[in-house]
Amino acid sequence: MIHRFKNNNYNIVLDPNSGSVYSVDEVAYDVIGMVDAGETKESIIAAVTSAHGVTEEDVTECLSDVEELREAGNLFSEDTFEDLKPMEKGGDVIKALCLHVAHTCNLNCTYCFASQGKYHGKEALMSYETACRAIDFLVEHSGDRRNLEVDFFGGEPLMNWDVVKKTVAYARSIEEAAGKNFRFTLTTNGMLIDDDVIDFANREMHNVVLSLDGRPEVHDRFRRDYAGRGSYERIIPKFKRLVDSRGGEGYYMRGTYTHSNTDFSEDVLHMASLGFNELSMEPVVCPPSDPYALTEEDLPVLFEQYDRLAREMIRLRREGKPITFYHYMIDLERGPCIHKRIAGCGSGSEYMAVTPTGELFPCHQFVNDPEYSIGSVFDGIKRPELCEKFKGCNVYAHPECADCWAKFYCSGGCAANAYHATGDIGGVYEYGCKLFRHRMECAIMLKVSEEDDEA
Repeated sequence: MIHRFKNNNYNIVLDPNSGSVYSVDEVAYDVIGMVDAGETKESIIAAVTSAHGVTEEDVTECLSDVEELREAGNLFSEDTFEDLKPMEKGGDVIKALCLHVAHTCNLNCTYCFASQGKYHGKEALMSYETACRAIDFLVEHSGDRRNLEVDFFGGEPLMNWDVVKKTVAYARSIEEAAGKNFRFTLTTNGMLIDDDVIDFANREMHNVVLSLDGRPEVHDRFRRDYAGRGSYERIIPKFKRLVDSRGGEGYYMRGTYTHSNTDFSEDVLHMASLGFNELSMEPVVCPPSDPYALTEEDLPVLFEQYDRLAREMIRLRREGKPITFYHYMIDLERGPCIHKRIAGCGSGSEYMAVTPTGELFPCHQFVNDPEYSIGSVFDGIKRPELCEKFKGCNVYAHPECADCWAKFYCSGGCAANAYHATGDIGGVYEYGCKLFRHRMECAIMLKVSEEDDEA
């Protein structure tokens, strides 16, 4: 299997199984496509010489190069990974927890998947005792892993800031004796950022995720307080102070685009114009009946927006003002190991969410769904079969993925998105697949353009 595509005047050929990427001329692009289609040498020579005005010798040489790549296992390679086994049983080794320290929020965002931070339940704050027990639970279930990750999440975690600080202090107090190293992340809407938050985050938070949807009118359309006032003007100065204090590193601006702003590249570029260069913009996932839900008719517009953003990123890089876009981050030379490419994010097995009461769920998008309660940090994992089910949500669990060229980049997709779209974590969120494949084409093209500029 190969995948050929054209993007931003580049002709790109990808061999998904070997990970090889080639930027080729029009002749090679057509030759490879015809070889893939099973055409004979004679028919390829006749068609390509006629179409491109090249000689028979040129095409023959190209065919020879293609055959060499095939023999080396770098083109038309076979998928030999299906029999690889998971490295650990589901739930036996946990590397990360998402601590829901606050099931409440000071904003009333219309599209909030977490029902304004309450996760379709009651408002609640995690106690220090529960948070400490979660840290102990992570250490106890982390096996030989040294590096552990803890995300402070909500709702709005700054509404329980004292517990966040005390929890970090507790984890630091035990990590040496436990032989562990904690990395902390904070996700916030920014409303409560002050000097104390900034100073502490700079000392202890490996990463800070800041919620910003882009242009003022876009951000304030959904991200309002309970009085109906937009939050843009209040959070931007705070975000700038925090990012500047971190030297422009260790943060992400994370936005959501909806049917209301399908021109989302403008929002990404707006954030860049404010001086933020670590950026993410996620498509909204919600019931199709919601007025802000993305539609099939939106797809061509969204594809063009991703293309435009990639072109603008090339321009900015060449002007010495590069930005990072989360969905375009890809390492074509090293990247994750094949086990990770097959297994995906590890939700429900390596990674879990903890509610304010200590209940465990596969990830934040399953919180308070009784069907997906795994256990608790106090009583342990009570449903190991559910952990195994999530571990089984790998790329080979989806028959629809068998012939998809992007399967080793998405690992079968997000289980939560599949569940919300199809009612089954083993399903496939087809809309998300279409977006993902196009984003990957843009990401690969950007890498090719970097290599081209350095050549």
